[in-house]
Amino acid sequence: MAQGRSPGSFQGVGLGLRRAHLEEVAGQEDHGVPFWETCPENLIGDGGRHHRLASAILDRDPVLTHGLAISLGGFDPWDGDYLRELDRFLVRTGTPWHSEHLCFTGVDGSCLHELLPLPFTREAARHAIARARDLQGRLSVPLLLENITYYAHLGVPEMDEAAFIAEVLEGADVGWLLDVNNVYVNALNFGFDPKAWLARMPLDRVSQIHIAGHRKFGSITVDTHGADVIDPVIELMQWTLARLGRPVPVLLERDNHIPDFGDLLAERARIQVAYDAALAPTETAPTEAVRA
Repeated sequence: MAQGRSPGSFQGVGLGLRRAHLEEVAGQEDHGVPFWETCPENLIGDGGRHHRLASAILDRDPVLTHGLAISLGGFDPWDGDYLRELDRFLVRTGTPWHSEHLCFTGVDGSCLHELLPLPFTREAARHAIARARDLQGRLSVPLLLENITYYAHLGVPEMDEAAFIAEVLEGADVGWLLDVNNVYVNALNFGFDPKAWLARMPLDRVSQIHIAGHRKFGSITVDTHGADVIDPVIELMQWTLARLGRPVPVLLERDNHIPDFGDLLAERARIQVAYDAALAPTETAPTEAVRA
């Protein structure tokens, strides 16, 4: 069983633990990956060889947990049995926090298998705040919420996305899993400056960052997690890290067109170089003003 680890011990660029790589990862203790991220839904109540391999890796290596099934913005009651199993899993893995998406994923007991946006209204913000506070009270570790991609507004917005997310994070008093690729994709689709968007946000709440690849389909850019991360998204990660002025763990997501483990390690290493460069000390003249 993993021992609890302090949040400060999670730094650098980690990878999602994927079934295609379990055999290789289980057999390598010197893989160089500083931490793994796993979805509890894929392991809770599961069994068999893949479950045993994943459990051995998570008992051996540092791990962060990231949920997919909890419909935080929905209206269905929590599954109490699942939440109890989830909390036991969080304690077992020693994760310093658990993240969920700021969205809804189910209606009337049916899972929609999609991360769907909430309307950017004050009522929806109050609802998400109440749900996040209630969920936090049921977990033994701090809760983070992640910003998602969306491709159409759900109803008439009363505020923009940045104001909505900030209001929920502040109102619920939870941490932020900042997905810089999601910010970049939304910026392309809705025509805003991603750095100006981030400059408005409560970056002091960022505990973790996600980075991923995407693909353009005609006039729409889609967050596919199925391609290499492009340089502008890496640069946005670097800009954010420099703005934070502190190391936080960055998770490279790859869920589609998953490459061989060696190729994925090479991309992780490329992003790690950019991560280190963003946090490297720089000499600044004493009279020079620091600008956004």
